[in-house]
Amino acid sequence: MWEFTELAFYHLLPNLAECWWDAIFLDVLICNGLGIWFGMYLCKKLEMRSYYWESIKYIYLRYSLNNWQAQTSRSSADTREIAELNTFFLKHILEIPTDHPLSVARLLLIATISAPTLRQYYTYVTDPRCCRVGTQCWVFCAITLSEAIVCVKLGSDLFALTEITYIIAWLIFQLLLSVLCVYLCVVYARRLKNNQRHEFEAASQKEAALRERSPKKSKSLNFVQDYVDGIPASGGTHASPSRRRSKRATCNGDKRS
Repeated sequence: MWEFTELAFYHLLPNLAECWWDAIFLDVLICNGLGIWFGMYLCKKLEMRSYYWESIKYIYLRYSLNNWQAQTSRSSADTREIAELNTFFLKHILEIPTDHPLSVARLLLIATISAPTLRQYYTYVTDPRCCRVGTQCWVFCAITLSEAIVCVKLGSDLFALTEITYIIAWLIFQLLLSVLCVYLCVVYARRLKNNQRHEFEAASQKEAALRERSPKKSKSLNFVQDYVDGIPASGGTHASPSRRRSKRATCNGDKRS
């Protein structure tokens, strides 16, 4: 989504203008794609908790009667985009170099508070028992809104050059792409769940078949019986029952003969 945000705002921020190969190969495939893959691989190796964002679909069912709350998932994506835009607008309007300590400190602060913000928002949109957003999420929204107000106030001359057509097209595209992403996530999660269920049923059937083929007598009882039969007789008084039975049958056979 950020690549389309750059296309919508590059007429205001010249440093957002990039070549097509830079946007596709360096940003999408290498930086974003490789970063996402490595992050998921690292989380899997560290056995971290998995977050199923496809459960966000329940927010539309849960607040179907309230249009403002039904758009909560869309507002979260917009807030993230605005926070990223604030980084470039603040540097451009206030003329702060990229390597300035203030710019670096702001990025570290946003990266630090983003983790609990996402966790609280995830709980809100996936847990039916959670009725309101956490405090950290509101703080992040307040910081983002304050930065946007500062940019609009100090950069009024810059925003006077805004092409409203680009902004409207950007908002519509963001909305449609968000709905498509949520739909694809739900479809993928549903298929993955069905595959896991089929694998579990196949494993259960295989285990039941092996259990039916196994002997009814347990292995532990066979081991005890073999141990008792293997005890040597001491003077004929401590012989095992099976040995006594076999000896008695032999003696009766000799008498009959």
